[in-house]
Amino acid sequence: MSIELHHLRGFLALADEKHFTRAAKRMNVSQPTLSRNIRRLEELVGRRLLERTTRQVALTPAGEELYDQLRVIIPRLEAALRPEVHEDVFRVGFAWGFPTGWTQEVIASFEAETGMSVRVHRHDAKLAGVDRGDADLAILRGRVSAANMRSVTLLRERRIVAVSTRSELAGREEIRWQEIADHRLVLNEVSGTTDLADWPSDRRPSVSVVCRNFDEWLEAVASNKGVGVVPEFVGRQHIHPFVSFLSVPDAPSVPLNLVYPQRGGHPLIRRFVTMAQAALGTPPGGPGPTGYED
Repeated sequence: MSIELHHLRGFLALADEKHFTRAAKRMNVSQPTLSRNIRRLEELVGRRLLERTTRQVALTPAGEELYDQLRVIIPRLEAALRPEVHEDVFRVGFAWGFPTGWTQEVIASFEAETGMSVRVHRHDAKLAGVDRGDADLAILRGRVSAANMRSVTLLRERRIVAVSTRSELAGREEIRWQEIADHRLVLNEVSGTTDLADWPSDRRPSVSVVCRNFDEWLEAVASNKGVGVVPEFVGRQHIHPFVSFLSVPDAPSVPLNLVYPQRGGHPLIRRFVTMAQAALGTPPGGPGPTGYED
């Protein structure tokens, strides 16, 4: 038996997730199947790639070396094997909360000037499919760090806190950033913009629920499992009968970015980026002002 692509994909998923159950779900296989594939991969390469404990998975030095190579090679291989995409289509990916106002203006202008049809796709993934070749460019919030990707910050958005209408905080209009540490936190670990590192190490909130997409996150907050932190636009776009929003005047802002491949991307990526910067008044090479979508 030789090494097959599903062995390598499974290893990448496990290296990213650091958790067998989450990696198996991402690969759409059972956990025992993923475990067998990883063991078989280690046998075939003749090296131990992972350190396993009851609580976590960590890469060995050999695993780190293989991961660094595969995270570049596998997306390129998958892109090469993917059916050809017609060049008259420009694909924009997003993970959740597609911005309104300026995006529609930019898309309309881009289509009129280039003759391209822009298609917007939602992907519940950290990079919204741009790293896998499923999108030519992605609109992402928060800190973006990915190999072979370039990130251009368009603006910075203010944050608000979402609470259940049954929460003791529901009657308030605002909360201070450090005060959030006194409450349980609901986190979206895949596409969310909040991380415990946003608070000082000696004063961080406890995490009550970890979700994998925005819809799960919103329902957890509505069920009073904890509070959530999101960009301000969510309070206008996503109305839930059991969720209230509080302003956080001293919260750190969230960057809104355009992310695309450093090399080999769609030939009109820079045109789209330039048009977005012009629509928002963002200086080339610099972030826009703190604010939110009109």
